[in-house]
Amino acid sequence: MRRDVVITGLGAISALGVGKDDLWNGLVEGTSGLRRMQRVDASGLPCRVAGEAAPFAVRDFLPKSYRKATKVMARDTELAVVAAALAAKDAGLNTRADDAEPTIPPDRLGCQIGAGLIAAETDELTRALSASTDEQGVFSLERWGTDVGRDGRTGAGGMNHLPPLWMLKYLPNMLACHVTIVHGAEGPSNTITCAEASALLSLGESMRVIRRGDADACFSGGAESKVNYMGLLRMDLAGRVAHTDEEDDGTKIVRPFADESGGVIGEAGGVMILEEREHAARRGATAYARVSGFGAAQTSECALPTGVWEPDEREVERGLVDAIESALGDAGLGAEAIDAIVPLGLGVPACDRREAEALRQVFGKALAEIPLITLTPNVGNCSAGQGGLMALVGALAIHQQAIPARIHTGPAVDGLDCGPSAARGMKIENGLVCTPALGGQNAALVLSAP
Repeated sequence: MRRDVVITGLGAISALGVGKDDLWNGLVEGTSGLRRMQRVDASGLPCRVAGEAAPFAVRDFLPKSYRKATKVMARDTELAVVAAALAAKDAGLNTRADDAEPTIPPDRLGCQIGAGLIAAETDELTRALSASTDEQGVFSLERWGTDVGRDGRTGAGGMNHLPPLWMLKYLPNMLACHVTIVHGAEGPSNTITCAEASALLSLGESMRVIRRGDADACFSGGAESKVNYMGLLRMDLAGRVAHTDEEDDGTKIVRPFADESGGVIGEAGGVMILEEREHAARRGATAYARVSGFGAAQTSECALPTGVWEPDEREVERGLVDAIESALGDAGLGAEAIDAIVPLGLGVPACDRREAEALRQVFGKALAEIPLITLTPNVGNCSAGQGGLMALVGALAIHQQAIPARIHTGPAVDGLDCGPSAARGMKIENGLVCTPALGGQNAALVLSAP
């Protein structure tokens, strides 16, 4: 008999605030967190707007005994740690972080968190890079990697200017590593780095871990920040950033499925507690939604809208179609059972066209009657953190029986319920959360009323 999996805890940090209530209320009220960047001097960048996370201090979400570890936490890790702490609290769990007996035995608590390729902080690299130039002032890999600096002194090479524990700060698995240590999650653990699909793939893995009986609950979701020079430049080269110069109104820039200017980068952590249904019921936990189906598929080529590769668009669409159909099959549902969809909806024309076509192939003409819940005009594209927020909002939509507002200024699109609209109540029995990704991965999750 297959074990049912429910969502009992929600933890979010994004441009709309800290906590699930800030996120949901911001969406319902039609608030956008996209604004002129403050953490990065964006004066030389083609887009100066981003979805920077609301202010927070990671120390406030850690036990005193662990606060020294913040020295080796990158921004991405901090977002994951905050979101995980919020999720545990929302689920009513005592963990190793609390001065109390753990609610769940450590070996029955797992952790699967999606992550990105963490960019090193600019100020940490500056001194190392300056020591790695040759006599003509050109960066030298030899100077960077050897023990002799430009002045000929031993120990003066570029890498010698990095902190001793530098690498421990930037490994993608550090997100799950710190969460498992803080909360004593000694069950199955994994890190998935598949761009925008990372969090949904992690949620699918958590669901399967619980279904097969290897854990009773898991931290699961994703976190990432690309609001840094390396992340912003990489995403621009990938064709995922709008060139807007002085435009500050994010809702005029990001217009999902409206074939407009392009995307805006964000940063976020979205982590949930997934738990076996009967285990949750025995301890009186609230179930926001049931994770009833999961599917994943790989597109044969990367879907970059830049001309670097020119994939067969039918192949790109097919990957997402396969993932959605697999999730529906896993849930034992037909496409007609889906009441709402949370898509990626980057606002990048080439990506949105492919995503929309995949949805049309699955849902046909009925797609026009299924409301799309779009997040990017509110928080931007948070990459590995995006799927966590999407799934979290999908669970809240089922729990609240409501669809939040859509705020972008783009026109309605034929065959898609995606134009600007106010929040409204709606009966939602089953929702679909789905996303393609920069690297060609595709993931889909079916959430159902608990």
